[in-house]
Amino acid sequence: MRVEIVAIGTELLLGQIQDTNSAWLGEQLAAAGIDSHFHQAVGDNPRRMVMALRTALSRSDAVIVCGGLGPTQDDITREAIAEVMNVALIVDEAIVDVIAQMFSSRGREMSENNRRQAEVPAGAAIIAQVRGTAPGLICPVGNKVVYAVPGVPYEMSEMFERAILPDLRSRIGDDDAAVIRSRVLRTWGSSESGLAEAVGPRFDHHATSGAGVTVAFLASGIEGIKVRLTAKAPTEAAAVALLDAEEAEVLALIEARYGDIVFGRDDETMEHAIAALLLERGMTLGLAESLTGGLIASRLVAVEGASAWFRGAIVSYATQVKHDLLGVPAGPVVSAAAAVAMAEGAARQLGSDVGLSVTGVAGPTTQDDQPAGTVFVGMALPGRPPETFELHLPGDRPRVRSYAAISALDTLRRALRSS
Repeated sequence: MRVEIVAIGTELLLGQIQDTNSAWLGEQLAAAGIDSHFHQAVGDNPRRMVMALRTALSRSDAVIVCGGLGPTQDDITREAIAEVMNVALIVDEAIVDVIAQMFSSRGREMSENNRRQAEVPAGAAIIAQVRGTAPGLICPVGNKVVYAVPGVPYEMSEMFERAILPDLRSRIGDDDAAVIRSRVLRTWGSSESGLAEAVGPRFDHHATSGAGVTVAFLASGIEGIKVRLTAKAPTEAAAVALLDAEEAEVLALIEARYGDIVFGRDDETMEHAIAALLLERGMTLGLAESLTGGLIASRLVAVEGASAWFRGAIVSYATQVKHDLLGVPAGPVVSAAAAVAMAEGAARQLGSDVGLSVTGVAGPTTQDDQPAGTVFVGMALPGRPPETFELHLPGDRPRVRSYAAISALDTLRRALRSS
């Protein structure tokens, strides 16, 4: 069973709203083990909508259409589906009564144009509306089917779960039943092309083995590169077993090329990794931030229960604050010596076991004869000499600051793992 999603609305093409419906539907279909190979977006144009529907039906077994079921003149999904079905639209008076009652219960009178929402292609079944005025549709087209749901997300999701997913499952034979599961490995410190090269042997293996597993990459900017593993199998247990085996192979290849760059899985962020390591070691953390201006602290306190291991942060943006509060010696403040003094000062002033600091040049101008993108990370861990790391980060001012924040956290993560 292959399902295609068609999102309706000129506002989607103009970038005025984001198509969150297609993303949500894709996730739900995958969780149900149903393939969705294509997504389309089309404006409120009858000719192009009909073309989009016919294209979808030519390559998929079912189509889910989102949007265009409202009462206004540009809501023409019903007309487009009827043309594809080669049938007429018929007004269902029972739907009119439901809509009228909805308006009446709110102390309002139904507008005449709401009758358009009761127009149904001949032969279609109704998905009764419970959250809005527009009903959904289940429209047979030969041995295939078109589902139509409102574009309002909470109306769409309710209809999908109540009516569309059960109908899809009833159309899937036992031989086609499957489970699709994905796992994401989150990395920091490599390029997308480099990761693809490192994991290349797995692509070669899957091309010849037909193992039911795929590997893909997603460049996620300041959150690094994600490696997505997807498995399709007859059962949940079989899919998880495939993912476990594939993860072990992919991790071995990544570590052989880049070392310890995988910091989390699925929704585990860099700050979650830091939290787990500090809790495991019974340590607390104090920060001294300069160019990042509190970005690191903001990320850390987003983790639930951060007060158990995070003591606080000193945003020492001004040079004099670095000298007076953190004990940074006279001289350049964009330097290894300053970073070390800031880390030690943070641990001392905040009473933490670990001190972490960041100082550097976000740009666009130079500072202390250092070019934009130059960053020094300082670290003070118990039982080992203080350390400093020099980074050269790309991008404009916002990117340098964001890259510096996650790079500093990754530096701490690696140090904690090795301690």
